[in-house]
Amino acid sequence: MKVSARNVFEGTITGLVDGQVNAEVELTTAGGDRIVAVVTEGSVKSLGLAVGKAATAFVKAPWVMLLAGDVPVRFSARNQLAGVVSSVAKGAVNTDVSIRLPGGSLVHAVVTNEAVMELGLKDGVPAVALIKASHVVLGVPA
Repeated sequence: MKVSARNVFEGTITGLVDGQVNAEVELTTAGGDRIVAVVTEGSVKSLGLAVGKAATAFVKAPWVMLLAGDVPVRFSARNQLAGVVSSVAKGAVNTDVSIRLPGGSLVHAVVTNEAVMELGLKDGVPAVALIKASHVVLGVPA
């Protein structure tokens, strides 16, 4: 399957908290990187989501926000993925920034060129990717 989302995380469901309307699902990659998604209870049932089941998390790169340095602010985003910038590909207006997580996963973010300069993002710089759990789409093998 080919998808337009730049961020594709394959793993196993390691946590599932059911709610009245939505559920919180934690997916852990083979390298140990964790992604949290919030999906409807209808999706839990229709996809057969359960702890131990293989799943894939998809996140579009423009939905990823970036932080650099020591930020004295707390965020509500469930996914706060710390890593190191591994590539920066500048375009006319936006830049594609890739962050390598400790478990080996890559997180791609598309941000403005101005933001890259302001944050000082370049290869080797520590950075954090913020992804709202509601921006994570889950899929399972057919």
